[in-house]
Amino acid sequence: MLVFLGVFIFSCQKEEEEHIDETEEETINSNSQLTDLLLRTSQNPGAYDDIIDGNSCASVILPVTVIANGQQVTVNTPEDINIIKDIFNLFPNDTDTLEIMFPISLELFDYTQVTITNQTDLDALAATCDIADAEIGCLNIVYPISFFTYNTDQQQTGTVTITNDWELFDFLHRLGPDDFISIDFPITVQLEDGSSVEVNTNQQLQALIVDCVANTNEDPIDISQFEEDLTTGIWYVDYFFDDYDETDNYAGYEFTFALDGTAQSVKSGVVISGTWALVENFKLDLFFGSSVPLNELDEDWEIIEANAEFIKLKHISGSDGSIDYLTFGREPNTGGTNTELNLFIENLITGSWYVNLLEEYGVDHTANFNEFEFTFFGNGSATAVSNNDTVNGYWTAQMDSGNLDFILNFETTTNGDFGELNDNWDVLEATQTIIRLSDVSGGGTDYLTFGREPNGGGGGGPDPQELRDILISGTWYVEKFLDDGDDETADFNGYDFNFYNNETVYATNGTENVYGIWVVTVTGQELNFEFDMDSPINRADDQNYKALQYVPTRVTFITRNSQGEIEDTLIFRKN
Repeated sequence: MLVFLGVFIFSCQKEEEEHIDETEEETINSNSQLTDLLLRTSQNPGAYDDIIDGNSCASVILPVTVIANGQQVTVNTPEDINIIKDIFNLFPNDTDTLEIMFPISLELFDYTQVTITNQTDLDALAATCDIADAEIGCLNIVYPISFFTYNTDQQQTGTVTITNDWELFDFLHRLGPDDFISIDFPITVQLEDGSSVEVNTNQQLQALIVDCVANTNEDPIDISQFEEDLTTGIWYVDYFFDDYDETDNYAGYEFTFALDGTAQSVKSGVVISGTWALVENFKLDLFFGSSVPLNELDEDWEIIEANAEFIKLKHISGSDGSIDYLTFGREPNTGGTNTELNLFIENLITGSWYVNLLEEYGVDHTANFNEFEFTFFGNGSATAVSNNDTVNGYWTAQMDSGNLDFILNFETTTNGDFGELNDNWDVLEATQTIIRLSDVSGGGTDYLTFGREPNGGGGGGPDPQELRDILISGTWYVEKFLDDGDDETADFNGYDFNFYNNETVYATNGTENVYGIWVVTVTGQELNFEFDMDSPINRADDQNYKALQYVPTRVTFITRNSQGEIEDTLIFRKN
């Protein structure tokens, strides 16, 4: 019996030692690399709401209220974050701003919660988030999974079943230096593309996570793929916008780019050589020299979006903040696409506008804007000014499937009524005196009309005597004079103009006195204004102006070429 017991005990010890030796390779502890990777995989996800908190190691506890580009948004669900993204993406030519209505609460990477009362504290917390500590979100473990626990002698002490990320993080986070665990394989891991992988060893699981992290591209573009697409095949200018749509200027041009950084533009057999380079902050630097119109492409373009079929670029001017847009595509540019859009832009940015109609869901809201004078600027910004308030905003116009769209985005923090204007409007009619818009929504069709006179003012046909009475009612100065688009307002600095009943005009700057004549006539539905003055301020006279707009404090005159495009703009403002 003693011999039998001795043999039995020896056999069991040998069996246990063999079991331990096999298990030791599959056990991990708190210092193992796989433990760290699993902690980052199971920690509280914080990247999805970075547009709010700028912190990939924490998430905002919803609901939270923010003001995005002047519009108030309450985020109740993670999906509502797309509302903020849509507002930011609505205008490529604005500066995106986000104001958080504090206090807010955050859930940190370890699922603990903190309250933040101001932006400074929020920024300080975000600065503590190292990229090495950020979540690994490119794969998910399919639960439940089980772990075997062991002591320092590698003897199994129990089993733990995990059913979600929080339980896994808490379990791993509590491991002490003398705790050892092993996974009950096989387990299933779901990858970012939706496919699933069966994992059978620690080594396989660790390699899968490491490979997943290594192949997650955090950059806006894949540089190697971009270079391959750029240098393959022929490109054409699909879109070029510099204050106006100038795409037609590049009709017939073919562009090729080589791996050695050289480029070529070919039109009608004429070859223009150039260069290209990728510079810091994912910009594409182009240079084709001084040849018109290729010289307008000579900029360092920010890459907005790119693939094998199109490359979308933008450049922000350092002088006035205006934004140019350039898109290369694979279809030849045959021209003849930008006339309607450019005429709309010229009319829009020349003179002031007033809301003459806003009908939403069949209800008339026009009176909410009766006091506001709207001005749209060439750089994509806009203002609405009343005696008591100034509301800022942005606008853009674009051709979409052959239809002209006019998109508005005004801030709503000081006046919530302006949220009613913020939409993507279809242009029904656009002339120098009226812009009629509509928008089809779930509740019906909304209508918005801008005119040259305040709501309820004017009406009927043009009244030459009304314009004459306005001009003779006081002294005036030249607020703006554009000669074929060139700003020559400075030529009239210091001069005050007096228009008299006898159709004479007198201007003086205190030392020089200049005399002339003026006349207002009517042709059909247009008022004509002509005047002639002596030197030295005769650069704007001897033109057949049309009265675009006239109110008691400002008068706007324009000339048009044979295509209907605005050539000269002359604006008088009352002193």
